[in-house]
Amino acid sequence: MTDELRRQDLDRLRGARVLVAGGGMSGRATLGPLADLGAAVTVADRDPQALARCRELGADTVDLDDLVADASSLHAYALVVTSPGFAPDAPLLSHAAGAAVPIWGDIELSWRIDQAEIYGPPRRWLVVTGTNGKTTTTMMLQSILEASGLASVACGNIGLPVLDALRRTEPRADVLTVELSSFQLHWAPSVRPEAGVILNIAEDHLDWHGGMAGYIDAKARALAGTVGVLGLDDPIAGSLRDRSRAVVTVGFTLGYPQAGELGISGDVLVDRAFADSAVLAAVADVTPAGPAGLSDALAAAALARAIDVPASAVHDGLRRHRVGPHRAAPVGTVDGVAYIDDSKATNPHAARTSLLAHDRVVWVAGGLLKGAHVDDLVAEVAPRLAGVVLLGRDADRIADALARHAPDVPVVVLDTRDDGPMSTSEPGTVPTTARRVALAGVDGPEAMRTAVREAASLATAGDTVLLAPAAASLDMFADYAQRGRAFAAAVEQLRGGGTRR
Repeated sequence: MTDELRRQDLDRLRGARVLVAGGGMSGRATLGPLADLGAAVTVADRDPQALARCRELGADTVDLDDLVADASSLHAYALVVTSPGFAPDAPLLSHAAGAAVPIWGDIELSWRIDQAEIYGPPRRWLVVTGTNGKTTTTMMLQSILEASGLASVACGNIGLPVLDALRRTEPRADVLTVELSSFQLHWAPSVRPEAGVILNIAEDHLDWHGGMAGYIDAKARALAGTVGVLGLDDPIAGSLRDRSRAVVTVGFTLGYPQAGELGISGDVLVDRAFADSAVLAAVADVTPAGPAGLSDALAAAALARAIDVPASAVHDGLRRHRVGPHRAAPVGTVDGVAYIDDSKATNPHAARTSLLAHDRVVWVAGGLLKGAHVDDLVAEVAPRLAGVVLLGRDADRIADALARHAPDVPVVVLDTRDDGPMSTSEPGTVPTTARRVALAGVDGPEAMRTAVREAASLATAGDTVLLAPAAASLDMFADYAQRGRAFAAAVEQLRGGGTRR
């Protein structure tokens, strides 16, 4: 679709009714731009407080369940703009599709508004996606762009909605560092970034996408612009070159790079994709240290180099970057045991990277697996495990995998439910080798305090107690950040009282 046609689509919204699905941060960010386009906006949500906030911003509101119950009313809307949490088979969106009402995500709306120059000349979009490492890569890239002097801002899944970034005029950002989830990419078929990277792909959100194929299809939308970048060391991401629709596709690797790649030569990061073996930075200057941090740094460097950022700025930006909270962050040492908060490890792939960074670990894990499998992970890390403490809805699934692949490892399962086994799937029973601690009715932070005490009792001096849940947090916490804060608070409490060994 040409930019002129996109502008015509936006022009048609003047005086038209637009339905926004979801009144959270993403939904609220659409209200101002849609009003600027002259649309009459209604927000649908189940949360009365979210609807009240949207009314304060000038939107009409409707209860989501009431709207779904009266699906014929959807014919009144010219467009549905969905928040990323709504899956394609959500009843509201299914009814909208059945009524032939177009459905855009908030990122699709952002792209169309930017290309139509509603808020000035179009920005240059640099898109970061992948199962793991998105936020670290995005912040590394932002640090590099700042070092280069380019006016830029990090936005998207990282926190600042893209629409809010577009509406900011002082200071105006000419380059957008856009972290995008698979949900956001699914609903954004028109996005054509200046450069986009797929870091890696592993099982995640399979329930939302209806399987691995749908998840990969969504991620592949990052490869639809001028330059596509692939993580070559990842078996799935590295195999997507033939799927790339980018004008040019390059890759990055932790090995020595071939022509058209970025990689590592000795103790330095090297660019052989956009230059003839340009040295970008020293391995020792990359934070976080280790393979995951280096991969993220190479990905960030590739995106920056794709828009002609000089090697000196890559060097300076990577040296200045510091890791964010809840990403393999040390939170304390008690009785010779190190405690690490990697609450951002919300799937098995991310947990694997974290676990393999330590020789002997007491693993604190559990939450919502979102359809992912943990057998391969458990089998690989079993020799490193000094013990495991599990909590959350899918704790039983992980306990079952441990019984199969690490039967000699001590396992403690914290049961916070009042209605039987935590997992809703088969086999759904905790193996007899696991010790169950009943915590019926206990909230997330209190459960985490118990988890840390149990982990401390399994650890000896020199061990690491690692929170790398391999699962989402929403069954017990507001988000992964609250889970990480609860872990850090529990460690601090432990530090004050000592262990109970």
